[in-house]
Formats: sequence, structure tokens, C-alpha cells
Amino acid sequence: MLSFIRFLAVGFVCLGGLTSCVTEFQPDVISLPPALVVEGEVTDQPGPYTIRLTRTADYSIRSLNLLETGAVVVISDNAGNQETLVEQTGGGVYQTVPGRANGIRGVAGRRYTLRIQTKSGQRYESSAEVLPAVPPIERVYYEYRNEPNPTLPQRDQGWDVYIDSKDPDTLGNYYRWTWTHYELLQACQKTFVQRLNRYQGISCCSNCWSIDRCYNCISINSDANVNGQAISRQLITRVPYTSLSRYYIAVEQQALSAGAYQFWKSVRQLVSNTGGLFDAAPGPMMGNMRCVSDPALQVYGYFGATGLSSKVIYVDRSAGQGPPLTDLPVEIPFPTNPSCIPCQNNRYQTSSQPAGWVY
Repeated sequence: MLSFIRFLAVGFVCLGGLTSCVTEFQPDVISLPPALVVEGEVTDQPGPYTIRLTRTADYSIRSLNLLETGAVVVISDNAGNQETLVEQTGGGVYQTVPGRANGIRGVAGRRYTLRIQTKSGQRYESSAEVLPAVPPIERVYYEYRNEPNPTLPQRDQGWDVYIDSKDPDTLGNYYRWTWTHYELLQACQKTFVQRLNRYQGISCCSNCWSIDRCYNCISINSDANVNGQAISRQLITRVPYTSLSRYYIAVEQQALSAGAYQFWKSVRQLVSNTGGLFDAAPGPMMGNMRCVSDPALQVYGYFGATGLSSKVIYVDRSAGQGPPLTDLPVEIPFPTNPSCIPCQNNRYQTSSQPAGWVY
């Protein structure tokens, strides 16, 4: 989310530059007022539900995503339930506790609100979000495609993943489609050794999966043109030919509120701009959060209430033609120091076995 905000800041600077004289480029002077960035949602699936809090920093090659630690984060619903989230190790990430008595649980039709009090005493609140019901994914499938690539000597081959579903008869349904790929790691740390033209690594202390998803791929739609009809051959992603092994992919169909749909629509427009003269000027992307203790303070991001339908599929890549575009091999010498590396549970790694994993 912070990358979108930095993009927004640069867009405004570049736009202003069209009407001024040429001056020396000094990226370190570009900055944003400090603002809270909120990411997270409640779904109709069992938790834990996660809220990530960061703060904007100066836009430069040395700037960092500043973690907002020590906050009190509470999710509540209109049925009188609420839960205070627990800050995770490393800070800035707050989660509900699975199995907690009287803990929060997403239910279609209920309204959910996020409240935050920062360590400095600033109080933030979201607008109430109604959690919409989601139609199930009826089918997930893939098709092999092999075609010439005008920019590369090798042919472009891969597997296009699609889903089929059906939109309800009621008008005003909004969707977002995402995917996640998990792969069992051979090594939790690797270093390129130039003289060997390969990697040397250290194995994981336990099973550990890498997590791959496209953060800037925003696939959304409304039922304005398909109300009550089939959602057919909705493209999810293209699986690359990088191995002969099966490719695990978890596909999600999300039901969004009208506000969340508009938010993601503005984000998609922002990240798809090329910076040309005729691109739409970047606009504010304020989301549904506000600072109730000081309305003048900026806050970015969106707290959502989302219905989810998911399915897992393994893509058989044995039909690929020629050798796959594999990365360099990883060699794990014996012994290593340390003998193993703990798996890091974050956005990019997990020690929890993915749903439907059958390897």
C-alpha cells in the first residue's frame, strides 16, 4: 500500500514539473506529510484477521516503511461483538486470536468497524463496512498456451488459469480476484557464488513455504453488465513454465462493498498510469479511514469486510515444450554454519502447511 502512496506523491511532483523550468533533479527533497497507512479486512472465513499499520516517510531511495507499533486496534460489529487485536513480533502487524471466546468472526450481512488508538494518542476509525455474501467458485481450470514472443528467441508458453461462477440476481455486486502460489523451499538462505555459477544455501529448520502473489495485479469487476448471469472464463493469472513439477495455486473470489470496489478501482487506475501527458492526474486515495481526534490528519488505506470463496488447483506442467526456464541450482554443503535457518512467518514465507497441500 505504501508503494501506491509514493507513486501518488511522485505523480503530483511530475505533473507540477510540466509547467515549470527544468531544474536539477534532487529526489531527496520529495516528501509526504507523515500519515498512517491501514491495511486489513474481516472475512467470512475463520481468522486470524490481520491489520497492518505503517506510516509514510520521505520519498527517496533511503526511505523506509515505518512500522506503527504500540497501537490499540479493535474490530467490532453491529451485533455487540468486539476484539482487541494482538501485536505480533516485529511490530506493526496486529491479529485476532484464533479460538478466543467471544472473539470477532465475520458473518455476511453484519457491519464491521475498525478503531485504532496510536501510542501518541491519536484515534482513528473506519466507516462501518457491510460484509457481503459471495457466490461460490463453481470451477477452476487451466489451459496451455504456446505462442511466438516477438521480443525473445524462445516461444512464450504457460498455463492460463480461469474460474467460472454465477452472479446473484440482485444488482450491486462487486468482485475482486486474487491468487497465491506456495512452494516448498529448498533453502531458507541462499548466496550466489560467482565462481561456481550457482547458489549455496542453508536448509530450513522445518518445512517452509515461499509465498508468491502479484501485489499490483488488481482484477476487479461489477455486475453492471452480467447481473444474474454466469461469470465465465474469468482470467486469474498465467502460470510460468519454470519447472516440470506441478504448480500449486490458491484462487480467491472476493465479494466487495461498493466503497471497497471504488477504492480498488482508483488504485488500479493509479498503478496503471504510464506517466504520459494524457494520463489522468493522480487523485486522492483516502479510503474509509479518518482521524476522529484530529480531522486534519491524513490517513490512507482501507479496512474491508469481504466475502471469500476459494479453491486450490495444481497445474500440471509436464506438457511444456523444451526445457523450462529454470533458475540456477542451489547447493547445500554439509555441514553448514548455522546448521539451519528458522522459517520466517511473514508475507513471503510461512511454516504453516497451505490448505490442500498434497506433496
